[in-house]
Amino acid sequence: MFYGTELNSRLMLGTAQYPSPQVLRDAITASGTEVITVSLRREGQGGDAFREILRDSGCRILPNTAGCHSVREAVTTAQMARELFDTSWIKLEVIGHADTLQPDPFALVEAARILCADGFEVFPYTTEDLIVGERLLEAGCRVLMPWGAPIGSGQGLRNIEGLRTMRTHFAGVPLVIDAGIGAPSQAMAAMEMGFDAVLLNTAVAKALDPVAMARAFGRAVTAGRAAYAAGLMPRRDMAAASTPIFGQAVLA
Repeated sequence: MFYGTELNSRLMLGTAQYPSPQVLRDAITASGTEVITVSLRREGQGGDAFREILRDSGCRILPNTAGCHSVREAVTTAQMARELFDTSWIKLEVIGHADTLQPDPFALVEAARILCADGFEVFPYTTEDLIVGERLLEAGCRVLMPWGAPIGSGQGLRNIEGLRTMRTHFAGVPLVIDAGIGAPSQAMAAMEMGFDAVLLNTAVAKALDPVAMARAFGRAVTAGRAAYAAGLMPRRDMAAASTPIFGQAVLA
């Protein structure tokens, strides 16, 4: 549940870089997603066909501040998004490093504090840093979106132990893996760790068959969550026989 909204699908899908509006439309349907992210820059370039897809998708729109590098720029973009999409939801990105697209933690917390005070329901794109996470919650965020790896890299969950620690530390907070996911198996792994959802874009949009890939991700996220809920067996350092010794035949 995110800000009081309960969703059936735990996959969130981006809407950029698709080869055509029809492919985007079909990928959204195939994925089963109920939340799609939209950048104001993308919306501005997409024209009527793109706006029609957003309107007809039946999905919740999560605008984002992609490409913003300062507090002022992010806040202004969020305010424009609220007017344009008529939603208080905002995925907050404040980029601090040009090569890795790593978020600027100081600007991120400041922008989150301003937006939360202004009535926004903020989904902050952050790292697995626990202190930054704490500061974002103190600022008013009720969701955290740690990266799996740099945006568009497809590296998957690059710091598994750090993400496990974050999941344990913020046990009651919805956590969404955002960025870096390149394969359905990586999304499934995130869900098996207990994360609440996965947000991705490039892995679907740039696939040879985006529609088939969207469907694969939808199934992977569902399977991963089901496995987590069922209770995964603990890892062992040594082998453990599944067949008991007692009852075996004794050969003289």
